Amino acid sequence: MISATLRIEIERGVRKLLDEAGTSWPSELKVLVDRPAHPDHGEYSTNVAMLLAKTLRKSPMEIANKLKSELEHAKIAEGIFSRIEAAAPGFLNFAIDWNVWLNHHRENSAYGGETEKGKVVIEHTSINPNKSAHIGHLRNSCIGDTLARLLSRAGREVEIHNYIDDLGNQLADTVVGILHTKTEGEHVRFGDFCWDTYAKVNKVYKESPGLQEERTRVLHELEEGTSSTAWIGRLTAEKIVREQLHEMKAFGIGYDVLVWESRVVAEGLWEAAFEHLQATGAFYKVEEGKLAGCWVLRHGGEGSGEAKGPPGPDPEAHQADKVLVRSNGILTYTAKDIAYHLWKFGLLSQDFTYMPFADGVWSTDSQGQAMPFGRGETVINVIDYRQEYPQAMVKLALEALGYKEQAARLWHVSYGVVSLSPETAESLGVDTSAGKGSYAMSGRQGVGIKVAELLQLMEENIESKRSRQEGLSSREIAAAAIRYYLLKYHLQTEVVFDLRQATEVSGNSGVYLLYAYARAGSVLEKAGAGQTGSGKALMEPPVPSFDGGALELPERQLLKQIAYWTETMDTAVRQLAPNLICSYAFELSLLFNNFYGACPILKGPADRVELRVWLTWKFRETLGKALDVLGLPAPERM
Repeated sequence: MISATLRIEIERGVRKLLDEAGTSWPSELKVLVDRPAHPDHGEYSTNVAMLLAKTLRKSPMEIANKLKSELEHAKIAEGIFSRIEAAAPGFLNFAIDWNVWLNHHRENSAYGGETEKGKVVIEHTSINPNKSAHIGHLRNSCIGDTLARLLSRAGREVEIHNYIDDLGNQLADTVVGILHTKTEGEHVRFGDFCWDTYAKVNKVYKESPGLQEERTRVLHELEEGTSSTAWIGRLTAEKIVREQLHEMKAFGIGYDVLVWESRVVAEGLWEAAFEHLQATGAFYKVEEGKLAGCWVLRHGGEGSGEAKGPPGPDPEAHQADKVLVRSNGILTYTAKDIAYHLWKFGLLSQDFTYMPFADGVWSTDSQGQAMPFGRGETVINVIDYRQEYPQAMVKLALEALGYKEQAARLWHVSYGVVSLSPETAESLGVDTSAGKGSYAMSGRQGVGIKVAELLQLMEENIESKRSRQEGLSSREIAAAAIRYYLLKYHLQTEVVFDLRQATEVSGNSGVYLLYAYARAGSVLEKAGAGQTGSGKALMEPPVPSFDGGALELPERQLLKQIAYWTETMDTAVRQLAPNLICSYAFELSLLFNNFYGACPILKGPADRVELRVWLTWKFRETLGKALDVLGLPAPERM
């Protein structure tokens, strides 16, 4: 990548200046290569001269000019760069020689950046199988699926897991509701019936607290797995999971394997993990106090500087410690998650067997066959920020067991939850008199927007605004619009979901990207450079010869953005940040539409037409790669 190579050359120049001054590299100094805001300042820029001023006791401009001389002496300007300039108050700017770039840059579909090796296991979605999915769940799935696509394009082997918590409180509540409450009304899907049932039973709990004891009984029976209650839970979970997979498929989201929590227990994974944990000083049984009888993972962990063994008589003084086994013998979610992660990394001798579930998806099953799942080199979990503590406990358990390398390769991709705007919340019957800026969704209260309902609303909105019925269906466009809406925000941003904004088709939207891609295809077809038939690959037009200095501004801006694709990919891979691809694709589409409006593509001198047709093709190819990473379609027509 150009920016990475440039950064290395700048670092060499900086080191030489520091050596000449007899000064070591400042610990806080980091060479950054940025993109100038003004097009006249070239394609890359660094402010390192200003950062060195205090250390070298020279003015930033003097340092910038010395660095410029060093870089020119290294002849980097004789390669991809046409010029290097020092600019006040101490920037170094670099301009690409577009003739060189055009003649030598041949980015194919392969990733041009550096990547680690080995399998990556990505767990995402992992919705409780007790009701229909809502838009908060969908954000998780879109992030996870996009990360899988991103890492696959970067050359990694990716395996996608969906963990099904079929032993948890939420499923137990729904089973209690089915057995002890009456849900009325018409429901097209079983998950929608369970949505209302789950809300109803939580309301009944408040009116009849004794019914919560029934939840404890159901939890035991689900874990034992042999009673009629266990079968009701199993059938409920399986039916809902099938509906959830169908919902996700509409957004291009798929999985390799479903890992059922009940199989973690049944296959002995937790028993093996329990034995390993007992051998450490980080895991102990509380003998007295409120947590008496519980098995607890100490937050400090072995080697943390704390004394080994259980804490003093007051367990409440160790509130950061995590209960893994309750005094009644019921395992917590985190306990089973620790066992699951030991298996993910291939650290247990026990393994699952698998059966086909649906559409190429395998599922852990007692009657299945062996499959090469798990044994990941890296593990990525897409879970919202509220699960930071349980995720830290899993990492701590790995470290306590001596698996420090695996703990270092366990990544929690945290993200902000989805809440409702006041207008949307009010439309769902939520009391908004408090005047808050957003309102949380609540399954227990039955408040939220179901994925299937949102897709239907968006499809109807798209259908009402279409003047032509060509290419993609309104449902496909709707799914693309929703997916992009949930991906474009920074991961840590709380998405305040507004139904009206989400159904917009202009501005920074997925629909805008699809129209730009289809527009480029139409231009290429008119130029005779597009597809010659359905399913046939595009052939790149001849790379034009031209005077790089004579590029018009819209041409240069578009070409510059195209050149930034590989390093954008690299940054998104390193930061595990899908929103960077959204920002890049939107900016690329904006620049293409500006180019399309300002520069007649098929009119003018032959050399100009040749250049602009090639630019259109290169734009379409690059946007197509971005759309693929984002899980959006690349339409021939709209």
